[in-house]
Amino acid sequence: MTELLLENELASLPKSQHRPEVPSTTITLGTAALPVRDHFLWSLFNFAYCNFCCLGFLALVFSVKARDQKVLGDIYSANHYGSTSKALNLAATILSVLMFVIVFGLLVAGVINIHPK
Repeated sequence: MTELLLENELASLPKSQHRPEVPSTTITLGTAALPVRDHFLWSLFNFAYCNFCCLGFLALVFSVKARDQKVLGDIYSANHYGSTSKALNLAATILSVLMFVIVFGLLVAGVINIHPK
């Protein structure tokens, strides 16, 4: 409220009585503006359902590390752990789906029998 009053008082003064403008510097950080992705939910899903060769568990560990670094304010480490988690999640998802497709294909082709004769 007082700033508004000061601005109104300055506006009512003649131009010669105004304070000189003070130069200001604005610093913007490129990485701080972007949110850090930790892929926690994807890692939790892969840990529970698509844990191919424990890749889902490793992705969950790196997701938690990324979240911890984000809370601490270390953006560089949080991005590194987040990208590692993303790669592990992608590998776990692709390999699990591929394994499911192969097993289903072998079942349909009759190579694998569920009910032995």
